[in-house]
Amino acid sequence: MVKRFINENLDAQVEFSDVSLSFIRRFPQVQVNVNDLVITNFKPFKDETLASVRDISFTMSVKELFKKASEDPIVVNSIYVDEALLSLKTDKFGNNNYDITKENTGDTSEENEPSSFTFSIEDYRIKNSVLTYLDEVSKTQIHLTELNHEGHGTFSAETSELDTKSNANVSFALNSTKYLNNNSIKLEALIGLDLNNKKYTFQENKGFINNLPIEFQGFVQQLKNGQDIDIKFENPESDFKNFLAVIPSEYSKNIEDVQTTGDFKIKGVIRGVSSEETIPNLDISISSNNASFKYPNLPKRVSNIIIDTNIKNETGKVDDTYIDIKTLNFKIDEDVFKSSATLKNITKNMSVNASIDGVLNLDNISKAYPVELENALTGILKAKLNTTFDMNAIKTNAYNRIRNNGSASITDFVFSSEDIVNPIHILEANMRFNPGSVSLNNFKARTGDSDISVNGTIKNLLGFLLSDNTLKGDFNVNSNIFKVSDFITSEDTVATENKTTSNVESLKIPDFLHCKINANAKTVEYDNLKLKNVAGTLFIKDQQASLQNMTSSIFDGALSIAGNVSTKDETPTFNLNLGADGFDIAESFKGLDLLKNLAPVAKLLNGKLNTTINLSGKLNQEFSPDLSTVSGNVLAELINTKLNANQGALFNKLEGALSFIDFDKLNLKDLKTKLSFSDGKVSVKPFDLKYEDIAITVSGGHGFDKSMDYKAVFNVPAKYLGGEVNQLIGEIDSEEAKNITIPVIAHIGGSFNKPTLKTDLASGVSALTKQLIDVQKQKLLNQGKDKVKDMLGDIIGGNKTKTDSISKGQNSVINDVLKDIMGNNPETKDTTTTKTDSVKTNPTSDVVKNILGGLLKKKKSTKDTIN
Repeated sequence: MVKRFINENLDAQVEFSDVSLSFIRRFPQVQVNVNDLVITNFKPFKDETLASVRDISFTMSVKELFKKASEDPIVVNSIYVDEALLSLKTDKFGNNNYDITKENTGDTSEENEPSSFTFSIEDYRIKNSVLTYLDEVSKTQIHLTELNHEGHGTFSAETSELDTKSNANVSFALNSTKYLNNNSIKLEALIGLDLNNKKYTFQENKGFINNLPIEFQGFVQQLKNGQDIDIKFENPESDFKNFLAVIPSEYSKNIEDVQTTGDFKIKGVIRGVSSEETIPNLDISISSNNASFKYPNLPKRVSNIIIDTNIKNETGKVDDTYIDIKTLNFKIDEDVFKSSATLKNITKNMSVNASIDGVLNLDNISKAYPVELENALTGILKAKLNTTFDMNAIKTNAYNRIRNNGSASITDFVFSSEDIVNPIHILEANMRFNPGSVSLNNFKARTGDSDISVNGTIKNLLGFLLSDNTLKGDFNVNSNIFKVSDFITSEDTVATENKTTSNVESLKIPDFLHCKINANAKTVEYDNLKLKNVAGTLFIKDQQASLQNMTSSIFDGALSIAGNVSTKDETPTFNLNLGADGFDIAESFKGLDLLKNLAPVAKLLNGKLNTTINLSGKLNQEFSPDLSTVSGNVLAELINTKLNANQGALFNKLEGALSFIDFDKLNLKDLKTKLSFSDGKVSVKPFDLKYEDIAITVSGGHGFDKSMDYKAVFNVPAKYLGGEVNQLIGEIDSEEAKNITIPVIAHIGGSFNKPTLKTDLASGVSALTKQLIDVQKQKLLNQGKDKVKDMLGDIIGGNKTKTDSISKGQNSVINDVLKDIMGNNPETKDTTTTKTDSVKTNPTSDVVKNILGGLLKKKKSTKDTIN
């Protein structure tokens, strides 16, 4: 029966888990239950769920069960629905997802055939259900939760009465404007049914909006093009407590014991045709005069409450609906707050004309009304201003349609939230509202130990407050002391009672901020650093802060900074250029982790440093550089610098291996070097040092983990290499021997705290000794050659000059002999033989041999040989 009904009547996919039959629950009637019913749409809402019902049941007479398909329709007496989820939707083309009943396509006789079912309902019930209605044409959204509704009557009669009870939580939005937000609605209505004329009359009706009772009467009649509506309503009581009853109970709390004076009335008329082109005319008034209220457990009273508001539509065109808040005034203690506003064209481009004039002590809000604030508010707000704008102008920054005039100020305002580390205490803030902008004339605040003073111009303040627009501005910021830890800090360094931020995510530069900040601070403290006289310009846009012309004094020198920091991605990044002029080396390399890792040995230096550093990388959660990701390069120049070598394990190791150098006397004046770094590694370009007359060349690199891999080449003069070497040099007694140097190579590894050292000093000394022996031999040979020439000349020539006394033959013989002695003639043996034969009878040959033999063998002195 169920499947037959579905197939004959519905154009949708219908599924259910079970159908059961009970003769006992509704005896003498029977009850048919369908469990887990799901209705899924065909096109144009293909595969969208229209309805899902945990349980739906029908009651009918037993005899209805035994009717055949050809007999009269089955008569259903009641319907019960439990836990239904119903989603009604109208798309932008006007298609309805609930139009799923089949159209009758048969001939006339078939069209007049009775339906398979007839409803002669006496009661129905919907329990624990949810209904959602979305209309893309009118941009209407209705959401009902915890819906319970029941009705009793006779639908089969032409005229009858239907007694209903309903309650639900209702949210209602029109064109993105929320008019009800999970408000509790109750309705007890006796409805007259005129089925022939499709007219439904409200006879005895009482509803509740939250706890505000509303009585209404009138009718709704179905027309071909819509509904004709004529309804009047008002609250039956005039006690001001009814105003608090409008507010959801989660905000107004228990109002039973609240003391009130004055009245509160809501009256309204809704009359006209509701169709695709028109809405009924509206005339709704909300008023209160000289009212007050006081909660029993709160110290302050809100008094002198005056409300005069109208909601109207006089044309039937939805765009002509407007809200006129003529007066909304109240007083707490001696502070009077007055306001008024007119809202027009509320369904499309809403225009606003609002005025505020008054004083409000923010601390009194929670003392007069049971509002639950995450953080306490304090401060005095004063405002006297008028603003006129439309929402499209706000969204598009059409400043010519945004007119502001007036001023506002706040004093002693304290604000705290999870987004900030320390509460912000605004001592004073004065604003002047101008068309398109707001002048921030004076802003003084403190947070933690930091103080801030600001003036400037704010653009698009209303766009930021009322829409999702960017807040723009130009500001001048001054501070005597600015501690970065007051804004960004780690969990370990802040007391639990003061810290409100989470360390799960890094700090983010607000994406809604687009501004220029000219900053000037006497002292900025970041980690263990103190920067003096900080000045520069900061540009913030698209979650990126760009620094320009930023300067400061630190480490007895000057620092300049340019670059940017971005928090657009999940992990913040930075790209900076740093310039240091006259830094105290020891202080700067002890105070900056980055410099420590770039050149750990620099902490042993006394003197001044000029450097430029280009670096980029990622920032950690504390907004400090993540050194494992940092890359860049450094150009450094040391000025009048000395080394405290005895304080470092590395230099102690070097001095132990290279005793000829006193590293404390190392000349570092005007030293220049280049470094590059990435992936936690530092590469040092070769640079030269000087120790007295020892030239030193250093190259290599190290890691941020303090590991080292360096090579130092010492060009060491021979005189530094021990007594034996110096004795040998003394024996040689020549400038060539004194100027001999050898390269001693030191390979430095390990870490800065536990260095390892390997040198080739021993092999170098051995090579030097051999070199000196060769020099000595060459010297002796040169001396012998000179003496032989002199002696031969004297002997052969007698009293003649060498040129005259030595014949060409004799001179040739002498040269050949010398060549033979010095080993310079590859054919010495043959030549000597020839020459000897040619001068065989010449006694001079024997004399030469005796002289040379005596000289080289050192058996006789030169004088004895000559004699």
